[in-house]
Amino acid sequence: MSAVTNAPTVPTFEQHGLKQHSDGDWANKAPVQTRSERFTSTNVEDFPAVTGREVGWRYSPVSGLTALTSGELDGSSYDVTSTDADGVTVGWTSRDDTRVGTAGTPEDRASANAWTAFEKALVVDVSGEDAKAVHVRRSGLGGGARGAHTIIDAAPFSRALVVLENCGDALLAENVEILVGEGAQLTVVSVQEWDDTAIHLANHFSRVGRDAKLKHIVVSLGGSIVRVNPSTHLAEQGADIEAFGMYFADAGQHLEQQVYVNHDAPNTRSRVTYKGALQGDGARTVWIGDVLIGNKAVGTDSYEQNRNLVLTDGTRADSVPNLEIETGDIAGAGHASATGRFDDEQLFYLMARGIREDEARRLVVRGFLSEIVQQIGDADLEQRLQAALEAELAGTSVS
Repeated sequence: MSAVTNAPTVPTFEQHGLKQHSDGDWANKAPVQTRSERFTSTNVEDFPAVTGREVGWRYSPVSGLTALTSGELDGSSYDVTSTDADGVTVGWTSRDDTRVGTAGTPEDRASANAWTAFEKALVVDVSGEDAKAVHVRRSGLGGGARGAHTIIDAAPFSRALVVLENCGDALLAENVEILVGEGAQLTVVSVQEWDDTAIHLANHFSRVGRDAKLKHIVVSLGGSIVRVNPSTHLAEQGADIEAFGMYFADAGQHLEQQVYVNHDAPNTRSRVTYKGALQGDGARTVWIGDVLIGNKAVGTDSYEQNRNLVLTDGTRADSVPNLEIETGDIAGAGHASATGRFDDEQLFYLMARGIREDEARRLVVRGFLSEIVQQIGDADLEQRLQAALEAELAGTSVS
């Protein structure tokens, strides 16, 4: 009779972001080269401990995230408020809802930890061809480590704007699944206005159906460490994604976003535009943009760009665009990245018309970031975010 042991499972090389060479040699292991080949699992125990050397964590302050990557998370329901809109319902569903796991699967330990922990998922159901808007608001989640799961399900040919508003204190890891049915037009806006000490790790997984369009907007202003990683699967012919992001990092603040667009069907389109500003000692932003054009995605039209405006000394902006193309039959693909200070010609133009230098600099910053805010399509929210930008700019002497 053989002995039965309960020895812990040793993480595989794939879990460390490595794969076997084609000649079968594990001695010289190669890093995973294609984004779609990364290890995925919904079970936190399938991932090794986070060290900061992993491809998905190399820019993150992992020492401050241990409670979310390795600790036990409270996965219970929490208080949430929402506005009323015809054709939109907001409620809770069980883990065995068939929609759970439809849009994507975690690629990192924090995401898997939240997936393992959540007890019920918050669901926003959208139906009806008339345009409508709903705001879903969370605040005061507290300082305890929490895991959460949200599903936004847009029925075929529906139209809606869904705004996820976050404020107050939080220590939160979460997954958001966005399902966009055939012919639907959905805008999802995620607004992070957390308190200064909040830590928020979020992964947004989107699946866009045939001839459907998703506009996904991330606005990150508050919090100590905020990392929102949107992944979009253009799964059916004619699927379209416009991904926008706006972030403003102050002293000691870390704002990160890793954007992934997977073109997996013919005649799909993507546009990715993220803009950020940094001010104050230790302000840090990270943007990584991955676009994969698969071998079935003929006729793809794709472009991604990131722009960062440095306002003071002592800041750091990392910007890494990546493009993988597996078919030559595409309409177009490209990427761009730039980080720099003010355009002196713009300042000169404004000052020549009698505008003070400090105000001229603020006008340049507002104009730079307002392009993203104006994509939201909700006048009240746009006005509120513009006021928040004014408050951010008033907190420093822009130089």
